[in-house]
Amino acid sequence: PDRIEIVPPGVDHDLFAPGDRGAARAALGLDAAGPLLLFVGRIQPLKGLDVAVRALAALDRDDARLAVVGGPSGADGPAELRRVRAIVDGLGLAGRVRFVAPQPHARLAAWYRAADVCLVPSRSESFGLVALEAAACGTPVVAAAVGGLRTLVDHGHTGFLVEGRDPAAYAAYAGEIVGNPVLAGEMAVSAAARSGRYRWSMTAARLRRLYADLTARSLVECR
Repeated sequence: PDRIEIVPPGVDHDLFAPGDRGAARAALGLDAAGPLLLFVGRIQPLKGLDVAVRALAALDRDDARLAVVGGPSGADGPAELRRVRAIVDGLGLAGRVRFVAPQPHARLAAWYRAADVCLVPSRSESFGLVALEAAACGTPVVAAAVGGLRTLVDHGHTGFLVEGRDPAAYAAYAGEIVGNPVLAGEMAVSAAARSGRYRWSMTAARLRRLYADLTARSLVECR
């Protein structure tokens, strides 16, 4: 363990930063009213989009919507997209789920700011960049308690972590956030502040120090 050092990636805080939710929704052509849940990522079985869709169905808010920003990825991606669309239709959610193609970073930041909650129901995550980007924009995250998400999400303070894959658990936590403006506001502030620990400048500085240390240890005297 003393020979292993983990250097996390960062986020561009010039792009991913808190902003006015109403303005973000207007810029994206979204309705101003009603809770907006957000899923960002590749559409493949690993990412758990089906859980996000079922969470919307379980949420006791008929005015809630889900935006899915991303596209199919990998050999299983197209089939997974078809499967999820079938789930959407089967649950009668076609009018409440919007699929959006992958977005450039500047546009993606607007989606984070427009959302009330970002859902990250991945089966596994080595880090969880989506959760970090959402937090940097001041959007509370409800995420699977796996991998790097356990570090990025401070349970009860910047969002919630879900043990297991029960959509009802995601719905309950999302409902707690959208139903309590005070809690949502506190989480937004805490999430943005915590995300400040992850900056590309910090990542670069740690890598420089690491390589400098390794280089110093590896110096060989030439005779």
